[in-house]
Amino acid sequence: MSPTPEPAADGPVPDSGAGSQGLLGATRIRELADRLGVRPTKQWGQNFVVDANTVRRIVRAGEVTSTDHVVEIGPGLGSLTLALLQEADRVTAVEVDPVLAGALTETVATQLPGAQDRLEVVHADALTVTDLPGPPPTALVANLPYNISVPVVLHFLETFPSIERVLVMVQLEVAERLAAGPGSKTYGVPSVKAAWWTQVDLAGRVSRSIFWPVPNVDSGLVRLVRRDPPATDATREQVFAVVDAAFAQRRKTLRAALRPVAGSGEVAEQALLAAGVDPRTRGEQLEVTAFARIAEELMARVTA
Repeated sequence: MSPTPEPAADGPVPDSGAGSQGLLGATRIRELADRLGVRPTKQWGQNFVVDANTVRRIVRAGEVTSTDHVVEIGPGLGSLTLALLQEADRVTAVEVDPVLAGALTETVATQLPGAQDRLEVVHADALTVTDLPGPPPTALVANLPYNISVPVVLHFLETFPSIERVLVMVQLEVAERLAAGPGSKTYGVPSVKAAWWTQVDLAGRVSRSIFWPVPNVDSGLVRLVRRDPPATDATREQVFAVVDAAFAQRRKTLRAALRPVAGSGEVAEQALLAAGVDPRTRGEQLEVTAFARIAEELMARVTA
């Protein structure tokens, strides 16, 4: 057997402990972090995936194919990026950490020689991104930092209508909120706003043990498949304003909760009745199409 060549002192080396060719394992990830002088920070919500089976599971759940241009948010050291590049046509990785953004292409070139030509790295805060290089993205697949997960998903669904599918790993509580339906205790603003653009499903649970450092909570996989928004003359902003007001104080009836938006309880009641909604109903009982009807009737009265 030929001896394993010694790695160059100043460059990344292929991982021998990933459990799958080209992917990163726990040992390799720590080696990369040490070489870069990187330690996961709470500021950017960094928890790196150290299990190759998990990144393969995420790619499968995201139904990534060879025709996809995938955008990945927060690639970190590249665990999921490598798995995506094994299946997708192109990957655009958006990374806020300048050190990690600068190292990602080199890591990919070492682990999957040639695949770096299909990778574009964008050094930016994902919440400020309004344009991406290359063809329009068709999918978003990411291990999202817990502190920005919902705003990032909603921002990309709004900004990039070409995104057909989203598969994100987020804090389990957030995953359950996104996928919740009317009447559930976890149903709220994220549930309704995600449903404006997509059909949302909980795609599984993920143990906290596959991260470094190990977080204090488990994670969940959420699948979102784009669909047409509800048919309404109200704008998305108007509908979302009604949603925000309805859940600002969950225990209030919609007649009371919508008073600030409507200008009075009487106007709120008129709009609710015209939309076919009992004014004594609470927001947690309504699906997104009902909120769209309410917004349409409410705006007609407020602007009349």
